[in-house]
Amino acid sequence: MPSNPLYRLLDDAAALNAKRPCVEFRGRSFTYAEIKSLSDKAAKGLALAGFKPGMKLGLFLPNCPYFVIFYYAGLKAGGTIVNYNPLYAEDEIARQIVDSGTDFMVTLDLGMLLHKFASMFERTKLRRLIVCSLAEQLPSVSGLLFRAVKWRDIAAVPKDARYIHGHQLLKNDGVIVPVHVDPATAVAVLQYTGGTTGIPKAAVLTHANIYANAMQCKRWFYVADSPDSKSVGVLPLFHALAMTSIMNWSLAVGGSILLEPRFDAAKLLSLIHLKKPTALVGVPTLFTALMNVPKFDNYDLSSLKFCVSGGGPLPLKVQEDFKSRTGVSIWEGYGLSEASPACCINPVHVPNRSSSVGLPLPQTVCEIVSVEDKHTLMKLGETGEICFRGPQVMQGYWNNPAATADVIIDGRLHTGDVGHMDDDGYVYITDRLKDMINTSGFKVYPRQVEEAIYQHPAVMECAVFGVDDAYRGQAIKAVICLKAGATLSGHDLDVFLEKRLSHIEKPRSYDFRGELPKTAVGKIHKKILVEEEKMKTASQEKTS
Repeated sequence: MPSNPLYRLLDDAAALNAKRPCVEFRGRSFTYAEIKSLSDKAAKGLALAGFKPGMKLGLFLPNCPYFVIFYYAGLKAGGTIVNYNPLYAEDEIARQIVDSGTDFMVTLDLGMLLHKFASMFERTKLRRLIVCSLAEQLPSVSGLLFRAVKWRDIAAVPKDARYIHGHQLLKNDGVIVPVHVDPATAVAVLQYTGGTTGIPKAAVLTHANIYANAMQCKRWFYVADSPDSKSVGVLPLFHALAMTSIMNWSLAVGGSILLEPRFDAAKLLSLIHLKKPTALVGVPTLFTALMNVPKFDNYDLSSLKFCVSGGGPLPLKVQEDFKSRTGVSIWEGYGLSEASPACCINPVHVPNRSSSVGLPLPQTVCEIVSVEDKHTLMKLGETGEICFRGPQVMQGYWNNPAATADVIIDGRLHTGDVGHMDDDGYVYITDRLKDMINTSGFKVYPRQVEEAIYQHPAVMECAVFGVDDAYRGQAIKAVICLKAGATLSGHDLDVFLEKRLSHIEKPRSYDFRGELPKTAVGKIHKKILVEEEKMKTASQEKTS
């Protein structure tokens, strides 16, 4: 696998495809030459503002061209990118700035973003805040309308030397020589993740790690290895899945990215229908939401050469329904932030293997080890913890050797997921090791129960987890969101599950809701449901 500085993805693509579209955003198209030029100017502007090699550049941005521009600008300036979730509250932002040592931050002139930084210079060691104008990245007429209609949302930039207007930073000739880095050792990105403990930690990803993963995806999706490729960029780019499989993969093939700042199922269908993209990367809930849009079957999705689902288990029912209604397959994959993130994907030249997350990517080794003894390898077909080796695997956790030692053992990255590998090398995920439910001495994995519930035609989404139970140790609970207009009772669902689950696996309680909590990337936020249940139990115990 070739190893290059990560910024070569942009520079090499621009050399070959200068006049082709790189990013399309809200009616405006940026060519590769334009994105490279803006990135070079941003890199030089950073250096002139005091940004030095080895410093950390935070990106506090929704999906917009500035994300692509400053991602590569920070790398060219010899820095490390720190991805931030723009939905974070102030305390979360401050905590991540302190932990990562972020020196410069990039954000937009929107009050909901900019106002969160009012106290950051006092609370942290943040040096400079670069504030970019969203209106300047829209077509001229749209930009004027945005300023006129959304003027209340635009925040005034304080007259403080620590604040830099984005357009001022870009006022230079852009003549730079990217800082030389050793791809194998230079840290490109600090990617924050809850990991296996739920406590945010930063995966240390080198230039070589992320570059290799982009090349692995390029080779895997050979059916779209062309400058004519168009990828839908609706997943947030600050998330590892979108960073690699949308942004970096698109640049690796010289294709264009149709960037969307937020997910709206109906608008996304219209975009696919009109713009004819070739690739759609999403999470399971995204595909479920699309199919529940009224008149979904009237939209033309035939331009899609492939759809990829990651970030969580893809219910078989969702996969089958999407294929039957659109003719387009969803190829399930698997990865984690600690691996840049892609590790396994179903091959695109053969039908999906049911319930499998596919084969390991090139130069990636998957090993199944004993849950009890992490040094013992299991045989093919036997269940254990899934581990990986490969050029995309992180160097460790930032400033956290103890956490690193817990997940990198004998050179393997331990994922915290349980599963097995069949005789053909396909990997199957049973569930998260920490999500396993121990009920009456039996081990039950939520995914098995969820797959059975999803078979009911009234169910749109569901989440299954264990709750404390004095008699059983843990009892199984299901929280369910029904399709629009559908009705279903716990009793009726119990009857439906009789022939699909054993008595041990059936939920003991059901909770029907209008919607389920989601993470920023759109996954069902099971942690919130578990915490809600714990708080409810604690409250009941207090009043009894």
